[in-house]
Amino acid sequence: MRWAILGASNVAATRVLPALRECGQTAAVVLSGDAARAEDYRRTHDIESATGDLRVAVGGDVRAAYISSTNDKHFDHAMAAIDAGLHVLCEKPLSFDVTQAQKMVDAAASAGVVFATNHHLRTHPVHRAARKLLAEGAIGDILSVRVSNAILLRQALRGWRLDGVGGGVVLDLAVHDIDTLRFVTGMEPTTVTTVGACQGLSDGPADAVMTSGVLGTNTLFSLHDAYTVPGGVTGFEIHGTAGTLVATDCMRPDPTGTLRMIRDGHDTAVPLETVDNLYAPGIRAFVDAVRGVGQPVATGHDGLRSATAALAILQSIEEGRAVRL
Repeated sequence: MRWAILGASNVAATRVLPALRECGQTAAVVLSGDAARAEDYRRTHDIESATGDLRVAVGGDVRAAYISSTNDKHFDHAMAAIDAGLHVLCEKPLSFDVTQAQKMVDAAASAGVVFATNHHLRTHPVHRAARKLLAEGAIGDILSVRVSNAILLRQALRGWRLDGVGGGVVLDLAVHDIDTLRFVTGMEPTTVTTVGACQGLSDGPADAVMTSGVLGTNTLFSLHDAYTVPGGVTGFEIHGTAGTLVATDCMRPDPTGTLRMIRDGHDTAVPLETVDNLYAPGIRAFVDAVRGVGQPVATGHDGLRSATAALAILQSIEEGRAVRL
């Protein structure tokens, strides 16, 4: 299948283009708002053609679009691709606006095209093993979840993520935390309360936030998301009525990490499947869905739910109150 790459991004270059090629897909054209940048990106990453014109990018013989433009462009790029009859894999967050995100999902359904969100952590062996254990009742009823996603943002990435175009740490990291909560526990966030701070990398939006909330009716959760923490170890803990799952080093783009189960006085390492990278399984599932087999790893609805919760977190920071979803 031939793809349009809408956005000459770092994640496309380092993660998605290699995954597409591993899965036998072809990067046919790359779009950038700067035509010269598009051409340089094309040459560097061996893409067939380059353009600064969105209509050209979604035309021709391409069948799918991967959207990795800056967050403010996701809606326009997705709608153009859907209008052209393309299947769409969109980076998170789908939009800065819940109504726009819903329109994207609805438009794809009306057009009969596959629409997916690139929540790559759903293919992580730690996350999948934790999900399976929880579904089997291995630690009883879930009481609380604590997610740590505090990192030091690399210098090369300190651009649009830190200004209004990116939406800060919430729309970059917390949106992944929300999807992790939904995927691993099977529960929906119903309330969020968040405080944010600017700790040296940004004058706004916040480069560090802490969120408390509720999953379902009475399961508590907390999130720590930051761009300002050197040496932080990402992961999550899930506490149940019969035990605890401890996941470490598992919220980044590589399939690293461990999972332990603590129950009945025993601390046991959980065996994990081997995954070479986190992006190829999602591409394979997307291609299968286009062929009519199964669903994407994360659907458009999943992206809508994670965006809705992330935007509620931003609302909580701005208004200084709890926000119900």
